[in-house]
Amino acid sequence: MKIGIIGGSGLDDPRILKGAKETYVTTKFGNPSSGLAIGRINDIDVAVIARHGKRHTINPSNVNYRANIMALKEQGGTHISATTACGSLREEIKPGHLVFCDQFIDRTTKRAATFYESDKVCHIPMAEPFCRKLRNLLSETASEMGLEYHKKGTVITIEGPRFSTKAESHMYRQWNADVINMSTVPEAVLAREAGICYAIVAMSTDYDCFLEDRPEVTIEEVLKVMKQNSDNVKKLLLEVIPKINYIDCKCKEDIKTSIIGS
Repeated sequence: MKIGIIGGSGLDDPRILKGAKETYVTTKFGNPSSGLAIGRINDIDVAVIARHGKRHTINPSNVNYRANIMALKEQGGTHISATTACGSLREEIKPGHLVFCDQFIDRTTKRAATFYESDKVCHIPMAEPFCRKLRNLLSETASEMGLEYHKKGTVITIEGPRFSTKAESHMYRQWNADVINMSTVPEAVLAREAGICYAIVAMSTDYDCFLEDRPEVTIEEVLKVMKQNSDNVKKLLLEVIPKINYIDCKCKEDIKTSIIGS
């Protein structure tokens, strides 16, 4: 096994690895967002990518998601735990809570969302877009650690980089979305095409703008909560990764019956 961590803001810290070294790679889809920090957690090989670059200079629409996933695949990646900041669309999901999402809604429009653009067509199943085994392991461990979390939820991924209007926020709530972010799609789709088990640790940093009695969200608010809670997420990953002991999973099988063409 080799575990990939795709880190969002403040959660791409290579210091969680023992013997970390930085490796720069390229793929046929271009360069990933950052070099790969490669090391070990409890004798498990781990590779960390900073989704938005080391200094958070790549906006969500410009992330080379295909290169990021392919880089981890070519390093032998079998599982990916991706961290992501998100806005809450539910009052019960408070800032600082973790959500181990089981569904997504895609509202992106500009992103390359498949590895198969010529000669072959891939119709990858996405009814269950996140690895059930990995999600359960994350939620069980969060419970053991006494963290505040939600076992499931629907994340809506918007194009960004702007935040939502109030009208949009209310519409997403009517669609039964629970949290909102700008990075899960097409990351989850590409991981499935690559045959990699993928789950997200979504951290609520703020309430989206549906609450009338709260001021509009600011980036300062988001970063403050991220800083306060990033240690909990790092500790969670340190606990979870040594427990990942399975290779065979439906996630890696779907691609085998999804391709049409020469």
